[in-house]
Amino acid sequence: MKAPRTLSSVAFVLALALGCTTTRGGVGLRPDGSPGPEDCPEDALQAMRILRLRVVDGADVELDINQDDVSPITLYDGPVESMLISSLGPLESPTRLYGRVWTGGPQVVVRYYAAHPPDGDRIPICAVARLSKGQLRKRPDSLPGTAILEFSKAGVDIVESFR
Repeated sequence: MKAPRTLSSVAFVLALALGCTTTRGGVGLRPDGSPGPEDCPEDALQAMRILRLRVVDGADVELDINQDDVSPITLYDGPVESMLISSLGPLESPTRLYGRVWTGGPQVVVRYYAAHPPDGDRIPICAVARLSKGQLRKRPDSLPGTAILEFSKAGVDIVESFR
């Protein structure tokens, strides 16, 4: 009988085969300061296919692990470490998500480029933070380079490209 593959063994194979990259410095900005379109890198698309993560997959996420369950929270332009609080396909809580925050537009934009399960290596992904009804809209008292949000939690959805 064949032994089942664990997420950690899949993550290890992915990390070796794909070479994880998580920095995205060359994203163009729109006139309102939000990030422009960005293609999902082929290594992330391949990793998501192997993990069977699809565009319809979503989960709940704590936006900034350093501000867990705080209200309101302040997000800053630049890197962010988030945490899954529900499963995203085979990625279970407390998998960490690594990405970037842009606060220049009317709503905060959070794009995720890597997932790090607690029992494995970093895996390249493409995902975005979302809430319905404009809930990632920053408060008017947010200073430049920051966004004050009412909630510390959001949804996270797998994407094939960032638009």
